[in-house]
Amino acid sequence: MDNIVDQNNSVVLVTGGNGFIGRHLCVALLNGGYKVKVAIRSKQGLINLPSSVSPVFINDISSETKWEKALEGVDCVVHLANRAHVMREGAGDALSMFREVNVEGTINLAEQANSAGVKRFIFVSSVKVNGEVSSAPFSVDDMPAPEDPYGVSKMEAEQKLRSFCSRSNLELVMVRPPLVYGAGVKGNFATLLRMMKFRIPLPLGGVVNNRRSLVSVDNLVDLLITCIFHPAAVGQTFFVSDNDDMSTSKMLKRLAGACGVRWWLFGVPDPLLRVVSRAARRPRIYARLCSSLQVDISHTVQALGWVPPYSVEESFSKMAASVGGQK
Repeated sequence: MDNIVDQNNSVVLVTGGNGFIGRHLCVALLNGGYKVKVAIRSKQGLINLPSSVSPVFINDISSETKWEKALEGVDCVVHLANRAHVMREGAGDALSMFREVNVEGTINLAEQANSAGVKRFIFVSSVKVNGEVSSAPFSVDDMPAPEDPYGVSKMEAEQKLRSFCSRSNLELVMVRPPLVYGAGVKGNFATLLRMMKFRIPLPLGGVVNNRRSLVSVDNLVDLLITCIFHPAAVGQTFFVSDNDDMSTSKMLKRLAGACGVRWWLFGVPDPLLRVVSRAARRPRIYARLCSSLQVDISHTVQALGWVPPYSVEESFSKMAASVGGQK
């Protein structure tokens, strides 16, 4: 293909570059010889980024956002920026809020990228396009079945991108990660690490029959960089994981081992966990901790010759050290 991105001295625009994944991606790109532009809202977003990135200040992402300056001289866009949460998500307009950013904002960026002569557009989607629970590992051939507004918006963005890129010169690559963790992680994983550090017991020792796919941020970044220049990536959708699925109980025990701590996990019958989560009005917590959510990365491996370069133990240890989880 004549449109392949040259990995030597290419210019990559990273949207959401000051986020958890974006920061890791920017560092890896710079180390790999790429020139990096980041789209951020303000100078405050530069605090945790390398000084050699080129910032472009963009306000809220929507169907009206102007990207001309950010796209000047760019060979590839890695689109990480998205709306992942809406305050009071039960509100009736939640889906429209997700759509404005994740669907219309994404298509607007893709259209302007094509007009600017950008060669490749990498869209970081989500396993939520496929659903919240898997009876067997999700594959790229499975029908989408999103269950929440965020997942619906990611699915619709994928569909519109495929339609647009099929009639333009822009090469499309889409990646659907499951839960991402690593050094500097926030949210649920950071909470788990703090609980482990203070030896707070959890009633999850009996959750041994489910299987969860995870991906370290370093493995995800490695795949994203592979997709920037690999000719076989064009037009493809890829799942990504550490290729080391495990039960919730096993995950917590391995995390404790990587942190060098002893953590008490006691078993509670599954029906009781369900009842408690419903009584607390947190049914999704039960699903995330006790159900299965797996992805099949065989297509990724076969198409790209890619395998995760970092083990779970390496990644868990690095993450634990970043938040002071180790002794």
